[in-house]
Amino acid sequence: MSEALPEYYFRIRDNGAAVFHVDTENRQRRIEMDQIAMVNIRNGEIKPHGDRSLSKADERAIRKWMEDRIKILAQRDIDDIYRAVDHMNLTTQWAQSKATDAQLEAVTDGLLLAMHDLRSVLVRKKADRLLK
Repeated sequence: MSEALPEYYFRIRDNGAAVFHVDTENRQRRIEMDQIAMVNIRNGEIKPHGDRSLSKADERAIRKWMEDRIKILAQRDIDDIYRAVDHMNLTTQWAQSKATDAQLEAVTDGLLLAMHDLRSVLVRKKADRLLK
């Protein structure tokens, strides 16, 4: 473990995080984590934990974490889409070269409906962009 721990720890939750202040400056040199806030990145809300009030430094650190987290999640979203494109290509190769008739029968309708839905959305969105 590194000598200097960060001042804050963010326990990730579905829409944000629980924020803890990290303290190692005690007699036993134990790591103590005191929850100071709950964060919701969807609506930007920061709720102090209990009757605590947040310092300006706390708020700055939390807002910085929120900005960084939003960027990470956006990167992951686009990464997932690139993986989906790869997976579609692998699925095409599988359907063409390895799939049995029974396997194709099991997945064809679902794949065709999903691809039709995706194509409809992509074509509509592209047309909207071109009209702007």
